[in-house]
Amino acid sequence: MKPRRPQGSPPSLIADFDYDPPPGKPVILHEDRHILVVDKPAGLLSVPGKLEGRQDCLISRLQAERWDALLVHRLDCDTSGVMIFARTKQAQGFLGQEFEQRRAKKSYVARVKGVIAEDSGHIDLPLGADWPNRPRQMVDPENGRPAQTDWEVIGRTETETRVRMFPLTGRSHQLRVHMLALGHPILGDQIYAPETLSTHTRLMLHAETLGLHHPETREWISFAAPTPF
Repeated sequence: MKPRRPQGSPPSLIADFDYDPPPGKPVILHEDRHILVVDKPAGLLSVPGKLEGRQDCLISRLQAERWDALLVHRLDCDTSGVMIFARTKQAQGFLGQEFEQRRAKKSYVARVKGVIAEDSGHIDLPLGADWPNRPRQMVDPENGRPAQTDWEVIGRTETETRVRMFPLTGRSHQLRVHMLALGHPILGDQIYAPETLSTHTRLMLHAETLGLHHPETREWISFAAPTPF
């Protein structure tokens, strides 16, 4: 049964889907004394949800296998791909700064609606919350926070385009809203392209690579998870 929104509270798209996460233990891509790197499946929350019935998540599954796993960053529930966790408080603080100071470098692969004519581009559109329709985000030139994304085309068909995206900032739903603003929403997006759900059973967005400095050695390290679509 879908959870009900409390009477009098603002509408939210959070309650408009049934949470049915995929089964299975976390796929660990790398581990050492300081970090854990995992390939998150689509449809699994990164952390417990606020609503009833949404406690099953990646970090709880991971902590069942590795009790010392600590959260560093998140991926949207419907996004798959590379996530890194710390194993000590010191590593957690260091890795948090890698993201906050934009030293961490990420790439994503997506399949988007329609054929993009250009081969590459840069999107610079500030983003903010669409409060009446949470968790939806929107382009907000007046009050939004700066958000930039580089992108390149890596494949085309007659009806869609495969793109690789490089977020230069880390705003909520940034890639999803930026591609929507470009006129090419990501396929299978229940919030921004619900008309595509009949032909795509998941959000076609995958965190392909993540690079940053190791919290102990300070050497540059990078990880990748193969795109499942």
